[in-house]
Amino acid sequence: MKDAGEKIDPSKKLSDAIRDVKNAFADRDDVVVDMREAHRMRLDLLAADLAPIFADVPADMDNFDFVVSSGLQPRLWIDAVSHVAMGRDRRTYRFLKDTRIGRVVLAESTEMKPVADSVTRYVAERIVERQRMMEGGVEPAVAGLKRAEVGEAEPPLRASTQGKGWWAFLSGLGLVAAGALVGLALSAALLWDRISAMVLNWRP
Repeated sequence: MKDAGEKIDPSKKLSDAIRDVKNAFADRDDVVVDMREAHRMRLDLLAADLAPIFADVPADMDNFDFVVSSGLQPRLWIDAVSHVAMGRDRRTYRFLKDTRIGRVVLAESTEMKPVADSVTRYVAERIVERQRMMEGGVEPAVAGLKRAEVGEAEPPLRASTQGKGWWAFLSGLGLVAAGALVGLALSAALLWDRISAMVLNWRP
């Protein structure tokens, strides 16, 4: 393979030199294309292995992509922030996720199965997180059972609550009455001098 920067024989015609340079670039492009095709082929195999998992995702969840993109470095996109790409050795699968602190590696292996298992786990976690968010945060099943057991004793608790309500009402009424009496007593004490003078000045 001739390099594009290889020295050109001055005795050659310009057209021959151009042809040689084009051939050199073509050879280099073939290598790049071969690498890209090798990457895509391995990612297609991984996507085929994960196809049953992708098919089981609820139809109303549109935040997953599950597509192999083209380009200089093909990627199997899982969602907007995570994807699988091949390492520089063209044999290592790398499951990556973009976060606020940078890109992190969720799984990395030359074997397909560990990475497929990691992707499956990731998809399951996203589905469960979405379900919990839609339900407003669900307690564990054990806590739910305990809550059901407490519910069996609900009638006595309700009756007790009603009794406490009446007691609170009566207590409040008593406080109002006591306040009224205290107010009358204070008023009488303040006006006692006037009442005494009126009694003394009153003549039949």
